[in-house]
Amino acid sequence: MPETHHVRRAGLDRLVKHRTVDLDGVEVFYREAGPPAGPALLLPHGYPGSSMEFRNLMPALADRYRMLAPDFPGQGLSATPPDFDYSFEGYAQFLERFARRMGLGRFVLWLHDFGSQIGLRLAIRRPEWIAGLVVQNGDIYADTLGPKYEAMRRYFADKSKENFAPIAEAVSIEGFEDEYRGDLRPELRELVPPELWLFHWSLVTPRRREIILGLIRGLEQNLDRFSEYQAYLRAHQPPTLILWGPQDGFMPEAAGRAYLRDLPEAELHILDAGHWALETNLEQVVELLRPWLERLEP
Repeated sequence: MPETHHVRRAGLDRLVKHRTVDLDGVEVFYREAGPPAGPALLLPHGYPGSSMEFRNLMPALADRYRMLAPDFPGQGLSATPPDFDYSFEGYAQFLERFARRMGLGRFVLWLHDFGSQIGLRLAIRRPEWIAGLVVQNGDIYADTLGPKYEAMRRYFADKSKENFAPIAEAVSIEGFEDEYRGDLRPELRELVPPELWLFHWSLVTPRRREIILGLIRGLEQNLDRFSEYQAYLRAHQPPTLILWGPQDGFMPEAAGRAYLRDLPEAELHILDAGHWALETNLEQVVELLRPWLERLEP
């Protein structure tokens, strides 16, 4: 008989693991990569997305860093429990519980899209946990919001059915596609894979659509808390890397530069990208991110 050899594949830490955890009765899907004892990054996702947005970043850094990316309840592949608090504050509390369950101490927190406001609420609650921030198109300055916010501004000023209609209509497969690539120049638009909006739209049930619309309505109260987020940055001055894609109808270049008002020592890079730079500029992001992370290490 031929001799049988069992070969253990090297570098398993660099592969992304797809896992679930029961967190206070909620089945949570998350992605994890990197050595368990490595410096940690917590990666909350934006809208309309899931931990899928970090699927390419994670293996690119997993030789050295432990990375965790959960799907929020009611989104992605996590469950949609009937009694969960589907608000910015509810998600911030969830993120805190998830970080505790994963045994995170200090970590770098990624701030992108509505994950920026959720993440900053966590940072305000637990400033001692935050080793640094990576900001990727996460808006917290009301005076720099882009033209695509106009529909929401009209609704917040007059909460009529007519004003809410275009917001509700955008929660559609066409709206999801526009979120992912609508503001990009043509050469970049071709780099965004259609499975992003097709996959995420396939997960939208009637209940999940209600959750999305509730979060959009909740942006009004979230705008009122922008000053609290800014005060946290001024008070704590966390080391911050800003990676901004200005081809973004919601968050133009000025929205990224505004962070320097409160974080004058932050490192800012304006990319040839839009809202989803990890899809179009991954190599550049990693080249900027890795040395910045290394400087944070003791």
